[in-house]
Amino acid sequence: MKKTEYQTAQVIDEVDLQILEALKENARISLKSLAEKTYLSSTAVGARIEKLERAGIIEGYHAKINPRAFGMGIKAYIHLVVEPIQKQNFYPYIRSLENVIACDCVTGDYSMLIEVLFASTEELDDFINELQHFGKTKTQIVFSSPVEHREFFPKNG
Repeated sequence: MKKTEYQTAQVIDEVDLQILEALKENARISLKSLAEKTYLSSTAVGARIEKLERAGIIEGYHAKINPRAFGMGIKAYIHLVVEPIQKQNFYPYIRSLENVIACDCVTGDYSMLIEVLFASTEELDDFINELQHFGKTKTQIVFSSPVEHREFFPKNG
């Protein structure tokens, strides 16, 4: 079997990759089903999953929830200029907001890229007005997503 070494100094093999792929597709898959796919015992599969969790390769499990089902039909990306001195106030503020689904510190003309969900453009506008206390903004509203957010998966090879 070909092995790949990651930055965690954790060596994973083809069977680990099979387990990761199956969990990526369905995090609720049973150990019995995983055992059948990998030709291992359920106990061996469980031990491998625990090893992957301890190594930080598997960071967690979650349900994918449709925001539109809760009336959150406006998705937008907001570019924001935040001066370095403001980050100590900005980070706790942005982390506290449930409408913010991602915030990344980026390079370029703007220092932050914020992904948000809102029920209306009026709510989005109010939020942008609040953000402008930290600096200049530029907003892009999403019309459609030909590729939805997907989880990373290591290439084999």
